[in-house]
Amino acid sequence: MINLVNVNMTFHGKQILKDINLSVKQGEIMVIIGPSGSGKSTLLRLMIGLLKPTAGEVWIHDREITAMDEDHLNQIRLEMGMVFQYSALFDSMTVGENVAFGLRQHTTLTEQEIRQVVRRKLRMVGLSGQERAMPSELSGGMKKRVSLARAIAADPHIVLYDEPTSGLDPIMSATINRLILNTRRVIGATSVVVTHDMASAFYIADRIAMIYKGSIIAMGTLEEIKASTNPVVAKFIAGIVGYTDKGRTKS
Repeated sequence: MINLVNVNMTFHGKQILKDINLSVKQGEIMVIIGPSGSGKSTLLRLMIGLLKPTAGEVWIHDREITAMDEDHLNQIRLEMGMVFQYSALFDSMTVGENVAFGLRQHTTLTEQEIRQVVRRKLRMVGLSGQERAMPSELSGGMKKRVSLARAIAADPHIVLYDEPTSGLDPIMSATINRLILNTRRVIGATSVVVTHDMASAFYIADRIAMIYKGSIIAMGTLEEIKASTNPVVAKFIAGIVGYTDKGRTKS
């Protein structure tokens, strides 16, 4: 479903990603972990075409997107949804208008059909009856759920999640994790989830890839990642995030 081949990314002379090779199978949940600044979110932006790699190829289905113009990219994006780290809701629009935004922009559905989709998606994320609420009236967890409803409004084949549990309490994080699994079950979406939340990663992932200093240093099933002998991987999943290259931890 998604295939990155020898992808490199450089910003202002600094290499962010180095020789990334990553394949995501249809219907699976691939979780990408790693320290802040390691390039995790950059990978998502490459997948959805918001960034173009310095070198390498990005394939969505059987289409290589790095050389596509914006019109062709928009056609690809119709098959994708993205849940942003900070929800990225339009503050001047109601919840219902936020969820309906993409449907109004990119489909020929009637207003009645759009309202039906909005009600169905909000019910799916546990927000029935919130169509007229404004984003300023919502908690952080509710905003994340609205963002998810918007991302899946058109039943995309691929859903990308950027730190979906960031800033949430453990109860709401668990709710978001269940919604990610339920989204896969209901619409069959292939999912890529960027997170530093290991509890979330172990709950939802089919496979995990760890990126460190711009390179993928480990990839495998939950059991394979947990059994990794790479000291960087072992310390990260144990929650020791202040490691140095020499293996000592910072205070």
